[in-house]
Amino acid sequence: MDQWFGTDTWFGQLVGAGNDFLWTYILIGLLIVLGLYFTVRSRFVQFRMLGEMIRLLFKGTDRSAFKEKKGTSSFQAFAISTAARVGTGNLAGVAVAISLGGPGAIFWMWLIALIGAASGFIESTLAQIYKVKDKNGFRGGPAYYMEKALGARWMGVLFAILITLCFGLIFNAVQANTMSDAFAGAYNVDPLLLGIIIAVIMGVIIFGGVRRIAVMSEVIVPVFAIVYVAVALMIMVMNITEVPAVMALIVKNAFGIEEVVGGGLGAAIMNGIRRGLFSNEAGMGSAPNAAATAHVSHPVKQGLVQSLSVFVDTLVICSATAFIILLTDVYTVGEIEGIQLTQQALTTHIGDWAVPFVTIAIFFFAFTSLLGNYYYGETNIEFISQKPWLLLLFRLAVLGMIVVGATIDLAIIWEMADLFMGTMAIVNLVAIALLAKIAIKALKHYQAQRAQGKDPVFHKDSIPGLKNVEAWEEERKGEEQS
Repeated sequence: MDQWFGTDTWFGQLVGAGNDFLWTYILIGLLIVLGLYFTVRSRFVQFRMLGEMIRLLFKGTDRSAFKEKKGTSSFQAFAISTAARVGTGNLAGVAVAISLGGPGAIFWMWLIALIGAASGFIESTLAQIYKVKDKNGFRGGPAYYMEKALGARWMGVLFAILITLCFGLIFNAVQANTMSDAFAGAYNVDPLLLGIIIAVIMGVIIFGGVRRIAVMSEVIVPVFAIVYVAVALMIMVMNITEVPAVMALIVKNAFGIEEVVGGGLGAAIMNGIRRGLFSNEAGMGSAPNAAATAHVSHPVKQGLVQSLSVFVDTLVICSATAFIILLTDVYTVGEIEGIQLTQQALTTHIGDWAVPFVTIAIFFFAFTSLLGNYYYGETNIEFISQKPWLLLLFRLAVLGMIVVGATIDLAIIWEMADLFMGTMAIVNLVAIALLAKIAIKALKHYQAQRAQGKDPVFHKDSIPGLKNVEAWEEERKGEEQS
């Protein structure tokens, strides 16, 4: 397939040119400026309410108040979005960022997470406010708040198309590509065969609905994330005397003071922010689709939980991969890239058993990402049209792209992911910039109740002048009847 879709073909050159323009002149500045704007407007919500985020996350694992309700629990919604976040971006994406941008790319990855967590709070709170009821409980996301809050269904349809193509098809091809690359490097497994096997397993699961996706994500993601971070911490302890030097290397390389690999300062910024956004998705408009499924008493609760997910993804799991790689010299020699770079770095630290460990870890990380990505596509297909044949067509396309992604060139699949990711992020960022004041009012409403010692509750009329809010009107009726 590389003869049609390789980076040197007309298609690859077109995608590359689009990426250069989009990221150089539009997206990086937009992400940083709006991230800082949301941080200031929310009075640094991602930092001052960190304790509240952790409290809400653990409270979200309590099913006692949830068992009679439809929808997902707060923790399950967190798990779905983390399933989509915690995948190849953490293991392979970090390696790609270091290969192309040097160690300094990690600094810019951290920065985009720190300010992007405020964007994540805004978009997920809005998704909760404007969610709608469906057969599984709730659904929602940027397409829904674009239509209901901005009165711009055309914008919602545009976003729904972009996210369906981006997550349901392109990103799932990225996940399949990384899985096939990992297995090919470890066991010389035929990529086509592995792609078919993954597609068959996915086919069984995706016809089971969002609850099955939520339950699988809730179990798999925490277990493998904890194990992976534990291994990284063990490696850091084993090399504790070198950790300060690695930190200094990251900072110096981030500002062009010390260049090691990559293309200098510009490459560090570009690749750090690209791979950071791919991994944590803050402001991209993807996580709100999962946030909207949660059954919570106040929209801000899920906004805070989803903001925490950005930190978990980048500051914990991506950092773990970065230190595993940078505590060796494998990134400075040879032509190894992507997931095989992470495998080689781990092998250097802990021996040959690292290869099967990373291979299994990437399989489960990437597989849960396939599930989360698929759900994002499904909920947006339902926004566009409720016709069953359209959803069936999407499901078949997803399975087809998994097979294609497993066999296609690594470089072009990441380039395609960047292009679609950047385009949908711009549409969402414009929308949440226009609607941020609603999320800020919801935050103030939440804080006022917490200051009184209450468990915050939200209703349709909690924010004066709020229009086209469906789910929260029903919530009030249900409470009055009970």
